[in-house]
Amino acid sequence: PSGGFATHGHRDMEILTWVLQGAVAHRDSMGNVQTVDAGEMQRMTAGTGVTHSEYNPSDSDELRFLQIWILPEREGLEPGYEQRRFETAKTPGELVLLASRDGREGSLTVHQDVNLHAATLEPGQGLTHAIADGRHAWLQVASGTVSVDGESLAEGAGLAVSEEDSLTVRGESLAEILVFDLA
Repeated sequence: PSGGFATHGHRDMEILTWVLQGAVAHRDSMGNVQTVDAGEMQRMTAGTGVTHSEYNPSDSDELRFLQIWILPEREGLEPGYEQRRFETAKTPGELVLLASRDGREGSLTVHQDVNLHAATLEPGQGLTHAIADGRHAWLQVASGTVSVDGESLAEGAGLAVSEEDSLTVRGESLAEILVFDLA
């Protein structure tokens, strides 16, 4: 509660913030003053340079979030900002596209060949993500426990997948996952 990061700078980075619990108060040199609530994702393209601050605006509620840093496809991009709510809990067992190179399906636009999905899994519920030839996947367990090929993965665990045609994940408890589909 009330903690955070004072104004600091970044450049040439795609920064994605996925809030799991609570809220993040964000202020940046582009003029954005926003609160990012649980279930929302923020994308900040640092590009040629951005300063920003982020903190928990509550003096009593905990804040849990994942911050994902992706190298952009090229340096010197114009700084940019996007924020959107995604309802992953309304469709358990289905991957929801959060970010993509082309911003399709209402996803945020990220300047790299990556498709970032999220899903909520109920206990015993599974999903399969197809992986195209030449692509890779990264699974991040944001909350709960899941299994992949009988291997249990707890909150905070990650799993890299290469040279496979799919990734199948099953919820062992109520879980939230992120699936990165990468070139």
